[in-house]
This record gives sequence, structure tokens and C-alpha cells, in this order.
Amino acid sequence: MRVLLVEDEPDLGAAIKRTLTQQKYLVDWVLDGTEAWAYLENSWTQYTLAIFDWMLPGISGLELCKRLRYQKNPLPVLMLTAKDRMEDKVAGLDAGADDYLVKPFGMAELLARLRALQRRSPQFQPQKLTVGNLTLDYGNNLVVSQNAAGNKHEIPLTNKEFQLLEYFMKHPNQIVTTEQIRNQLWEVNAEPISNVVAAQMRLLRRKLANNDCENIIETLHGMGYRFNLINESHRF
Repeated sequence: MRVLLVEDEPDLGAAIKRTLTQQKYLVDWVLDGTEAWAYLENSWTQYTLAIFDWMLPGISGLELCKRLRYQKNPLPVLMLTAKDRMEDKVAGLDAGADDYLVKPFGMAELLARLRALQRRSPQFQPQKLTVGNLTLDYGNNLVVSQNAAGNKHEIPLTNKEFQLLEYFMKHPNQIVTTEQIRNQLWEVNAEPISNVVAAQMRLLRRKLANNDCENIIETLHGMGYRFNLINESHRF
């Protein structure tokens, strides 16, 4: 789950990003609306949710919402603001925001509102994703494998390994390139490391192999990777 956070208060932005990262969100945090719009126009990156501060340098959060809705982009947006008058809330919602959170707020409430937005979104992510003999449990941040005998094993994964496996499970039997993986699973402004995807792939494969899931991710030299399934199934 990838979130675009647009917040120009450094302390608040850092706190929100830290909280979301702990919940396995991938967060791109920018400080002004102009840069945020450039991120939203980047076809390489697909966001699950957006968090806009109302008052921003460059393009305001209100204008960002209007631009999204003008382009018929359904991205769920949570608006953050110190404005608590009823007419301000109405203006934010009319501009296209899906929800409204008045500062100061608690991180528990922020997370609850994001979960509510996800449930209402057309791109709603279920609590579990099962493909083949692997199940991702989003609620408990677990990955479970089941062997031919029906025995189940929990596979301990880091946040990045979890995100990488999720990406493959959502694209079974498809060739995905290293560039696609890097653009979708790493922050836009992260320091480029040439072998970061290959390094994460080695770690993920090792853990999968230790839990009856060997050789399910194939390397296609010069092309990318493919998550191979003979009789794949998607159950939620």
C-alpha cells in the first residue's frame, strides 16, 4: 500500500511517515503541492491513498483535490487542516476530499480514518490475499505457506520483503521488470542503489525456499522476474 503524504510541517510530516511505515505503508512524503502534483502525474507510481495538508507552498491541498477530480482520478484523499469551521469542511469535501481531519489529531485516529477510506475505495484491499499455497494476512502482517500435506508455516518477512511478495502475488505469471519493482516499492526520492532489487530478491527467495516455496519466482535474464503458478487461485 503506497501513500502520498503532502505535509509542509517537518515534525508532523516525519511523525506521520514514521507511523505509516510501521504499519507497512510505503510513504512518499513531499513538502509542497507542486512537487506532489508531479508525483501524481508520474505514471510509474500508483498510490493507494493520499494525505494532503490544506495550506501548502505552491499548489494547495484544496487545488490538488480539484485537479484529481477534474481528471476523474478516484484516489482516496484525507485532508489535514487546522481549519475547523463548518464552511471550511464543506469546501474541502466539495473540492473532492473523501475525509477531513482537524489538527491536532492522534495517530490512532489517522490510521482508523485511512482504514475507513480503504474500505470505501473501489480499490479496496481485503484482509487476506491467497495465491497458490501462500496467504498474506494484512491484518496481522503475516505470510503463511501451506504444503501438499496441508501443513501451514508462518514465514517471517521484513516490511520490504512483505511488499515485494505482495507485488508478485498481485501479478502472478506476469513478467515484471526491475525498474517496475523499484518504482513501485521504493520511495521516489530514495537513494538509487543498483542492486537493491536483486538483494531483496535473494533474501525473499531464501525465506520462501525454507518454507516449501522454492523456485516460484523465476529470473528471466534481460527481462525481469516472474511469479510462477501452475494452478493459481485468488481467494479473499
